[in-house]
Amino acid sequence: MTMEKNKETVGECPAEGLLKQLSGKWKPQIFRLALEGPVRFNGLIRKIEGSNKQSIATALRELEENGLLEKSVIKLKPLHIEYSLSEKGKSLVVVFQQLECFA
Repeated sequence: MTMEKNKETVGECPAEGLLKQLSGKWKPQIFRLALEGPVRFNGLIRKIEGSNKQSIATALRELEENGLLEKSVIKLKPLHIEYSLSEKGKSLVVVFQQLECFA
């Protein structure tokens, strides 16, 4: 009975959700680059060594779905898309920096 209660308690940890949102092969790197300003898909491919189009696209989509990044379509020629930190993403900068202190 004690083990069942412990499993429920661990599953209810609020930090667990945040860590899942930032976990993934390229999400921390994308988040870190977005701290400097808006990022573009091809720029991320060039800056993140060892990345590929599919994994970057998946990470961007998940970060956007989680509300950490905002996608903006720039309607200048040539048309391009930029990703920047949302208000929720900006509010996590301090938390992200604290996590880096433990690395």
